[in-house]
Amino acid sequence: MMKHLGRAAALAGLLISLWLVWREDPRAVFSALRAAGAGLVVAALAHVLPMIANACDWRSLIRGANRPSFGRMLHLVWVRESVNCMLPVARIGGELVSFRMFKRWGVRPSTAVASTIVDMQLTVISQLMFTMVGIGFLFANAQSGALRLAGQLAWGVVALTPVLLLFGLVQHANPFERITRVANRVTSGKLTALVGQSAQIDQSIKVIWRRRAVVLRYLFFWQPLQCVLTSLEIWLALYFLGARVTLVEAIVIESLIQAVSSAAFFVPGGLGVQEGAFILIGGALGLDPATCLALAAARRIRDLLIFVPGLIAWQLFEASGSARPHAAPHGVRAELAKQRSGVADANRRGERR
Repeated sequence: MMKHLGRAAALAGLLISLWLVWREDPRAVFSALRAAGAGLVVAALAHVLPMIANACDWRSLIRGANRPSFGRMLHLVWVRESVNCMLPVARIGGELVSFRMFKRWGVRPSTAVASTIVDMQLTVISQLMFTMVGIGFLFANAQSGALRLAGQLAWGVVALTPVLLLFGLVQHANPFERITRVANRVTSGKLTALVGQSAQIDQSIKVIWRRRAVVLRYLFFWQPLQCVLTSLEIWLALYFLGARVTLVEAIVIESLIQAVSSAAFFVPGGLGVQEGAFILIGGALGLDPATCLALAAARRIRDLLIFVPGLIAWQLFEASGSARPHAAPHGVRAELAKQRSGVADANRRGERR
């Protein structure tokens, strides 16, 4: 059902994108893209920089001897973003793929789940902060038409803030353990083993949040750096498209585009939604519609150069795992060894007789 819904949303988004380009003079859009040329490739490849920052901040949440190397974390971030941005997975498929990769690399399941959840929480908090900065900039500098857009975005932030606070408080009330205990009762004790694992996840989440220096560094250094580096893509793309904006204006565009794309999580790649958002937000900052659509097309170039190869890398990773023989868990191996030993003893006794 979700797969069909995602495909329908993607098709509708594609049609909306094409209609927006057709409405705003395709020749002007393609002329801007042609003038920018290879510069848009440079802007697209600049996305590697925020991915590096994301790999560093996520890795800082993990402790222990099995903490993945920086290279593996960068691979993880690349695959997660590619899955979440390009596939109809409601922005959580990348997290599930991340867990599989963590598990393959020997990270404890509770640590893998806890670091992924806290990374999502802190990312949402920082995104909310930057969205508020963007809205404040629109209120202070935009024209009257943009004030209506800023007001609508502000109401969206107000509506989301209590949900975010509730989500943060719930994490300290052992939600995974409680939910699993209820499910265990419903299934007459068949999920007993999962209760302990859920308790470990809750404890691991609390341990990460108690490391205040790591959390504060994540929120006030790594995430702002990631936002600035992502905004550098916008600034570079607009520079090559011939539109001169400040880095602050690029940060405003990026923060609000991220907010709109997150709200439209059910549309793969934000097709149609992202193009419309670029027109509204760029127009509020004085950019003409053709330049805004060319900027949206530059973002699609990034998807092709970064995220499509990321999907291929994910498939290669999965294929390499299925090709190698899976080792049995330690408990299963011990049980098989005992059975083989028992069979050998029985054979020896039979031979003596």
